[in-house]
Amino acid sequence: MTPHPLDTWHRLVREQDAAGLHALLAEDAVFHSPVVHTPQRGRALAAAYLGAAFQVFGHPSFRYVREIVGPSDAMLEFELELDGLYINGVDILRWNQAGQITDFKVMLRPLKAVHLIHERMAAMLQARR
Repeated sequence: MTPHPLDTWHRLVREQDAAGLHALLAEDAVFHSPVVHTPQRGRALAAAYLGAAFQVFGHPSFRYVREIVGPSDAMLEFELELDGLYINGVDILRWNQAGQITDFKVMLRPLKAVHLIHERMAAMLQARR
């Protein structure tokens, strides 16, 4: 039996297992970043952004505080503190019948958090090139 996509997602986040993203993401997955204006299309780009996010958000204070789950989608609210700044956000996921994520959207607040995450994500993505 295939694990539920949310169970797999939570395991990958907990273990910061970026290598596991390939199997969880559909080939045509789309990633919507809070700091990039255009959707990032395809498994490779979505995995690159999410892998960088594992490093940026992989802080001991990171935690999911609420989940709203439907049959093929979910909203996961999270919070963390970086550099003394409280960050609140949501991950919005949609998956297909095969249990692979097809759409992943991240939203953040407050505005200072968006700027901080933008700086850190840019650095992580540049380091991967």
